[in-house]
Amino acid sequence: MRGPAHQSLTVRLKRVGLIVLMGVVTLNIWTGAPLLGLWVGSLVAPSSGISMLAVGVIAVTIGAVAFALVGVLGMLQAAHDRLTGHERTIRRHTPWLRSMSGDRRRKLGGEAPPLTAGDYAVVSVVVLAVAAFEIWFFFLAGSPLDARSGRG
Repeated sequence: MRGPAHQSLTVRLKRVGLIVLMGVVTLNIWTGAPLLGLWVGSLVAPSSGISMLAVGVIAVTIGAVAFALVGVLGMLQAAHDRLTGHERTIRRHTPWLRSMSGDRRRKLGGEAPPLTAGDYAVVSVVVLAVAAFEIWFFFLAGSPLDARSGRG
């Protein structure tokens, strides 16, 4: 069972695992980092309430954890590229970091870079998060007016 079929299955499972990890890391950039920041901030906050030190610790923690997770996401994308044989020799620039003259080259015959598995993972997590928020907001949250009138 060590033939090409086994290698193909192993490579597929590794690719799926990397994509799942990219999704988990992306989700944690938006949820795990803020939750960890709040927890760390709560450890330094005084018992009487909030302090500027706690707010600063929260901000620094969220920034540091999010930055680290973006680095992990980049490493996972690089591992996926190596596994699929799509390693880049040219550094890829994200669309929001390109100059406007980059659009002009495309009209002259250049082509847009293909979307990567990481791009799909990030977009999928964002779409799922927006859909979950809309479901909660419109169907599960209830109305604040009902809570004030005693009917909620």
